[in-house]
Amino acid sequence: MRELALNILDITENSLAAGAKHVSIALTADFTADRMRIEICDDGCGMDEETLAKVTDPFTTSRTTRSVGMGIPLFKYSAESTGGNFGIFSEKGKGTRIFAEYVIGHIDRMPLGDFGGVVLQLATMNPSVDFTVTVEADGRKGVLDTSEIKEILGGIPLDMPEVRAFLKDYIQENLVSIYGGRL
Repeated sequence: MRELALNILDITENSLAAGAKHVSIALTADFTADRMRIEICDDGCGMDEETLAKVTDPFTTSRTTRSVGMGIPLFKYSAESTGGNFGIFSEKGKGTRIFAEYVIGHIDRMPLGDFGGVVLQLATMNPSVDFTVTVEADGRKGVLDTSEIKEILGGIPLDMPEVRAFLKDYIQENLVSIYGGRL
């Protein structure tokens, strides 16, 4: 993967495959400390201890279509190669939390990429799942909670063209306001 947004999409697709009905994605940047953290939490089926111990091995996957799984190992490698950290916690029947911390200015940090597009795609293409996306930096914070939006819309689907256009603009305005193009 050439950008972190695609890695976020891949990890979130794991959450959806695990039966998650709520997924939280948090992207936090501390430009003064030169650090960025991406965290994804879900309420899916979770993993047992044996699976959790092997999940960062690229030759471990739950997919039946191929014998390798690169999403989580690449997420881990992308963070650690910048001098950052990685962690994954999971409990069978309760869900999974995964995070990666990056040194923003490190030469090996992949670009964030189209994070807004990934958020829009996840929110509009998974109507039975609620997403909470939080972006934060320098005292500014933006939250997109699809359960609140669905309640306000009263049954109007998020993939309706007018709603999708609104969400796209809302997401992009928040990302520019909070990060100012620095990621």
